[in-house]
Amino acid sequence: MQTKPILVIGATGKTGRRVAAKLEAKGVPVRRGSRSSATPFDWEAPETWGPALNGVRSAYVTYFPDLAFPGAVEKLDSLCETAKDCGVDHLVLLSGRGEHHARLGEDVVRNSGVDFTIVRAAWFAQNYSEGYLRDPILAGVLPMPGGDVAEPIIDIDDIADVAVAALTEDGHRGELYEVTGPRLMTFAAMAAELSVATGRPIQHIPISFKEFHANIAQAGGEFVADVFTAIARETLDGHNAHVTDGVQRALGRPPRDFADFARAAARSGTWPVAA
Repeated sequence: MQTKPILVIGATGKTGRRVAAKLEAKGVPVRRGSRSSATPFDWEAPETWGPALNGVRSAYVTYFPDLAFPGAVEKLDSLCETAKDCGVDHLVLLSGRGEHHARLGEDVVRNSGVDFTIVRAAWFAQNYSEGYLRDPILAGVLPMPGGDVAEPIIDIDDIADVAVAALTEDGHRGELYEVTGPRLMTFAAMAAELSVATGRPIQHIPISFKEFHANIAQAGGEFVADVFTAIARETLDGHNAHVTDGVQRALGRPPRDFADFARAAARSGTWPVAA
């Protein structure tokens, strides 16, 4: 029986907390890595990396807030060196689909000398239920740039399932799983599904990238807005408008549909549902 734990970096984040919980449900020993965990991990404090990685067999790696942030790829490179020195034998990296800096991060992990699996993900459905777009949804609007560009939005639970499979099963090392939902959807179509799930009208409001930047800046500051607007410009230009088979290849089942996500989130009380 394997007794060495798996480190989950970003264990309080959207994907990390799901990965940690799913591993623990399988009886796998987990070391949660966050600034407030028993063995802390902080991307801004490299002195925490070695103690967090020491004695673990593998690690789930997410960079907060995104690999597009300045310095992220360099920190990831240093983390891989630390992991190698600590004897970690497998890294599972969460990457972003269609992002230049994310590809650079993937190359760092791929060339690190440590076994790897890369999970390259589309936009998260949970941005509407527990992210920066929840408040607009509560207000009945979905303000997004990109016009009629379609996105194969993915349920984070699928991402977590792929990561857990990679961390606990044979046959996933060296693989790149580009994971998307099962269909392309415009933001107007997503708003329509959210309307059905909540029983309340939710309207897609097409906005410019400048307006998107202003909205993010109001919530998270100028620096965060700069980076996330750059990501939106890069990923919402149409080149990601195709579905992939990453979930099917990794798990042997299709990804969950956005409508199923919306209904489940509404049932859980994420948004008020009309009587």
